[in-house]
Amino acid sequence: METLAGWLGAQTRAELVWVLVGLGGQVLFMMRFVVQIIVSERAHRSTIPVSFWWLSIAGAAILLAYAIYRADPVFILGQSLGFLIYARNLWLIHAEQRDDL
Repeated sequence: METLAGWLGAQTRAELVWVLVGLGGQVLFMMRFVVQIIVSERAHRSTIPVSFWWLSIAGAAILLAYAIYRADPVFILGQSLGFLIYARNLWLIHAEQRDDL
């Protein structure tokens, strides 16, 4: 465990947990592109599935928490704006589906 913490640059157990949380958020954020390319390849056209937005908002929320823990104003601003954009897209999708009923 100490080797992992040292490799990740974590000095304490709490820092190690937060680095792992940040890495988890980054993996979620990356997975949105994996999902998008799979869906687009199957459709033979560029497509953004709803899961893209859910992965975006989940990744942004976790990365925002990590940025707040690190007290990084640049990272906080970037993830805050992204979170709002992803939430708005999910709201618009929900409203469109509701109107279609």
